[in-house]
Amino acid sequence: MAQAPSSTPLQDGPPAVGSKLQEIRKAQKLSLDELSKRAGVSKSMLSEVERNQANPTVGVLWRLASALGLSLSDLLAGGNADKASPTVELVPAHSIPVTTSPDGKCTLRILGPIALAGKVEWYELAVEPGGVLASEPHEAGAREHLSVLSGTLTVQAAESSKVLKPGDSARYAADVQHCIRNPGKGLAKAVLVVEHLG
Repeated sequence: MAQAPSSTPLQDGPPAVGSKLQEIRKAQKLSLDELSKRAGVSKSMLSEVERNQANPTVGVLWRLASALGLSLSDLLAGGNADKASPTVELVPAHSIPVTTSPDGKCTLRILGPIALAGKVEWYELAVEPGGVLASEPHEAGAREHLSVLSGTLTVQAAESSKVLKPGDSARYAADVQHCIRNPGKGLAKAVLVVEHLG
């Protein structure tokens, strides 16, 4: 079962779910096209994930697992199941998944483990001047906690709005429309924690 050399570096990074994903897809007799449509994930992204040539976001993995009738932990259980968990698990900086907002001005590094997705998630957020990270309401009771490390950020949840400077933290309802924007002239950095109470 030879793998392409390009997939080797992922051995020390995040779980290489590609081979397990492909194995489950084939066991369920689904084509790439069928799983792509069912999960709402592009065929090219799905193909890259199966070949371990992409670091999928938590959202993409969740959609794929759901489309296959699995939980995220089921999908991630392969490959490393027989290995004892190390006391300290290192996740190298280069292997931390990154997602970008539609305007291209907000970058989220996904710091939390995939196993906690849907419970508590945390991110390193970088917002360029004028950047806006707008979100639709999460599930009832969800909250976000934003701590600014550098620059200035404005947080709006429903009709309430606050300006945060370095060292400030905001805690707000995330089950309403909410957004984070950078009104300043320089890059702003923050830690964002999303708390799901479902």
